[in-house]
Amino acid sequence: MGRFKNNKKSRVIVKPISKKNQEDVSHVTGDKIPKSFVFSRMKLPPSVRQLQMDLRKLMLPYTALSLKEKKRNTLRDFLNVSGPMGVTHFLMLSKTATALNLRVARTPQGPTLTFKIHQYSLASDIAQSQLRPRCPPDLFKSPPLIVLSGFGSQELHLKLATIMFQNIFPSIDINTVKLSTCQRLVLLNYNKDTKLIDFRHYSIRLQPVGVSRRIRKFVQNHQVPDLRNLQDVSDFVTKAGYGSESEGDEEAATVTLSSDLGRVNKGATKSAVKLQEIGPRMTMQLVKVEEGLCTGGIIFSEYENVDGKKENVKKKKDEEADEEEEEDSEEEEEGGEGSEEDGEDMDEDFED
Repeated sequence: MGRFKNNKKSRVIVKPISKKNQEDVSHVTGDKIPKSFVFSRMKLPPSVRQLQMDLRKLMLPYTALSLKEKKRNTLRDFLNVSGPMGVTHFLMLSKTATALNLRVARTPQGPTLTFKIHQYSLASDIAQSQLRPRCPPDLFKSPPLIVLSGFGSQELHLKLATIMFQNIFPSIDINTVKLSTCQRLVLLNYNKDTKLIDFRHYSIRLQPVGVSRRIRKFVQNHQVPDLRNLQDVSDFVTKAGYGSESEGDEEAATVTLSSDLGRVNKGATKSAVKLQEIGPRMTMQLVKVEEGLCTGGIIFSEYENVDGKKENVKKKKDEEADEEEEEDSEEEEEGGEGSEEDGEDMDEDFED
């Protein structure tokens, strides 16, 4: 007897994305807030699996952090689950023997952008390389800001990449946005010479200008300072702490706050903007754009362009070789005619 297929094994196990304090519709544009799935349909090495978890954490709070996929799951399974949950984007990692790829797709009908990851660093690697890694507990309660640099080209595939990354995070209104929600920043920098995209993830931190490190720590932490080696309380206030009191006082890195932010940064005062990388970090290249969801016509392919260039060079070389052969044959024909005339003149001389 044949075995009956158990459909329960092919289901995708996922916890709900939306929480009670989350909105489904943006108050800025009136559109649905973009939500995402980050998954893979194949077995990944441990380091790539950790990269997948870092990407899920980056996409918080509008993503499924506890998404569990199985090898038997198909793309249709994820698509069926994404509809009722309002998921708008898929981020799919895949690993082959020669390359690591990241596909970013718009559900349910595409398009799909495929990026080849040349280099990557995990969030743990970034934290280990820093003297004071920073990751407060409320850092991932709000979505990150998105900054695109170098994408001002008129090429179609770069325009699609710009639209895709702009719509993968919720829109903001600079007039009504709360400063407390601007905690993270995602930066994508495109190099037109190398065609590589630098992907960086930062945390945003504000420091009041003109306030020493000692005072900031005292106000933020409410800890009793150590005054044993000081003669007077004024020494604690006037003495510079670690670094200098003018740390981060450059005009290019300062902003004037419109409202209070925390215990130290007050409205109508200048604060220095600090960016600290929290990872993950990637260097990737856009290699293919498809019309549908991992299917359909190919709008752009980096490999076809390279092959086309090689074919054009080969055609030019063949044409040049054909032209040289034609020139050589013409010269041989002219040379043959001249030899026949010389032979006739020689015969006339012999006859004379």
